[in-house]
Amino acid sequence: MRDRDVPTTCRPRCSRAGGPGGAPHTIASRLDRLPITPLHLTILAVCTLGLFTDVAEVALSNALAAIFLAPPHSMPRGSLSLLLASVFAGGAVGAPVFGLIGDRFGRRPALQATLVLMAVGSAAAAMSSGLTELTVARAVSGFAIGGFPPLTATYLADVMPPRRRGAMLMVCTGIGFLGGTGVILLVQALAPAPPLGIAAWRWALVLGAVLAVLGAALFGVLPDSPRWLAAVGRAVEAERACRRFEAAGGIVPLETPAEATRHPQPPMHAGFRGLLAESQQRRRAALFVTLYALSPWATVGFPLLSAVVMLGKGFRVDQSLVFAGLSMLGPPLGTLLTATVIDHLERRACLVAMAAAMVVLGTAFAVGETFATLVLFGLAFNTAAAIYGGLLAVYATELLSTASRASALTCAWAGGRVSAALTPIVLLPVLDGYGIHALFAVLTATLIASGALVLGGPRGRSGRPVTR
Repeated sequence: MRDRDVPTTCRPRCSRAGGPGGAPHTIASRLDRLPITPLHLTILAVCTLGLFTDVAEVALSNALAAIFLAPPHSMPRGSLSLLLASVFAGGAVGAPVFGLIGDRFGRRPALQATLVLMAVGSAAAAMSSGLTELTVARAVSGFAIGGFPPLTATYLADVMPPRRRGAMLMVCTGIGFLGGTGVILLVQALAPAPPLGIAAWRWALVLGAVLAVLGAALFGVLPDSPRWLAAVGRAVEAERACRRFEAAGGIVPLETPAEATRHPQPPMHAGFRGLLAESQQRRRAALFVTLYALSPWATVGFPLLSAVVMLGKGFRVDQSLVFAGLSMLGPPLGTLLTATVIDHLERRACLVAMAAAMVVLGTAFAVGETFATLVLFGLAFNTAAAIYGGLLAVYATELLSTASRASALTCAWAGGRVSAALTPIVLLPVLDGYGIHALFAVLTATLIASGALVLGGPRGRSGRPVTR
């Protein structure tokens, strides 16, 4: 029977500095041998709260698109495009900055910084008095929004046991996606009679700021990644953090900290320096930058413009908001169901299957006419898009090296934010000038290109330790 199949309580409580044969156990191997502990679940909960807030901020753009496009606002399409793009433009700049912080100073302080800045941007947007102020504030929020999801995936990949790593990342993604549904329903519920006469979308921004501050405070009580601390040569801190995980799992190391750090692993080059030093990591980083750059044309473009498409098909603003809310119900459920099987499946095959599903569902949505049909296909498309995004994050975090994981993944995420910023600027004119079918032809082309790249990429590491 393999060692990983032996229950923790049956293993000898030998020194974690050495195994039965005297071979040293690294911090990484000790983490990988642990079961899911209460500390793992606490980390998952805090990361999920932050992602919930992050997704709600992004989804709010969908509501703003419908609100400001219709009377009494009747915002010009050009101004609307800039407002929608501001969040993604900010994310394109912010993601690499926070990735560098995550690899240089630690995952936890980087995650806290993103949430604090997100709160500042949301509060400023809620108090904005004009379009320019609102656009700038949304760009500030985007600066933080772009960094949080890849940092969350990095942190979870660092600390979660291999047998449950994919599931934990997908659970975080699935519950986090409820933020999109929540903010749309909140805006819809408050719109008829907004409290104190303040617009519903402003209340949504205030709530986002409060949740972001709460998340930042909760991260302060969690340990940083022992795997990252060991990788960059901070052996004593890595040992201390690793012991918190072991204690949460009921394992008490017998050696003193001095014995545990007598033979630390040699430090790795961190951040962009590490990427430049390893040709394999450069190639993988380039692959994921390309995949993330292609992804938003479908996964962001569809939900962002679906309300506009509904208006173009003759439906009212309130109907388009109902559609937006209902179509966001599928992603959490679909992602959570995927979590039950993800660690038993090959990553590339799943990604290609989801890309193919989006092609079929997008085409069906383009030709649909009835409200029920559009809701059905919209819900299914958003579900496939959410699963694809979660799978891509799992696939990437497993193959990028620990000391450069945050930098590489946030660079890839930044590529996605650039594309997401261009999405409304490019796709709105395509929709206006050439119609719905031309819009979905663009989405289909990007999905086919993504599937081809995934098929040519390396295999994932389902159930195995992440790349050192």
